[in-house]
Amino acid sequence: MPENPIREFHDDSVDPKVRGFLHLPDTPNGDALVLAHGAGSNATAPLLVALAETFRSTGFTVLRCDLPYRQSKSFGPPGPGDAARDRAGLKNALAAMRKMTSGRLLLGGHSYGGRQSSMLCAESRPQASDLVAALLLLSYPLHPPRKPEQQRTQHLPDLSTPALFVQGTRDPFASVAEMERALKMIPAKTKLLVVEGAGHDLGFKGKAMQQTLPRQIWSELAGLLS
Repeated sequence: MPENPIREFHDDSVDPKVRGFLHLPDTPNGDALVLAHGAGSNATAPLLVALAETFRSTGFTVLRCDLPYRQSKSFGPPGPGDAARDRAGLKNALAAMRKMTSGRLLLGGHSYGGRQSSMLCAESRPQASDLVAALLLLSYPLHPPRKPEQQRTQHLPDLSTPALFVQGTRDPFASVAEMERALKMIPAKTKLLVVEGAGHDLGFKGKAMQQTLPRQIWSELAGLLS
């Protein structure tokens, strides 16, 4: 077992810098996962911590990273000009993990972090398969709350990376029916995991922890990759 299975991680040799928390497995399987937070959160979000520990227990090396906009300010949402730099930060985080692991590399995030992850993969087409093996998209913000006409689907037809979407039935950013329609736009293999009664936080608000959902997410993602 690693002496300290969870430790701070930083790489100052790149721009944007990589900042976050590294979860080291007892018995590494060579695979790795990079997780990004939502617009109003950071790498210490309870959902990300629970997922990182679940994947670590299966042999994954996991990095929970603070996106570049969060590194530059401790609170508040990203600005309108932050998205491209945040995607560059995710790409640098993936490169850092590639130096530490030799197996499959996965990328995911909650809300804004997931959207930027999917956009990064869409922009990387046709080399997206060289970037990551699969995406984990939690509470995907398909549109702003109460504004279903403002669909954020422009890049989905260019997404060639297999993706697991996890969506609560009470998420104001997208209904299950809206997500099902959006997934039909994606040419890659996809799956939608519906969480009954959950909102945008998937039941991880504050210090609340669901015991079963992280394990279910790991199982569904493993099935998507098989």
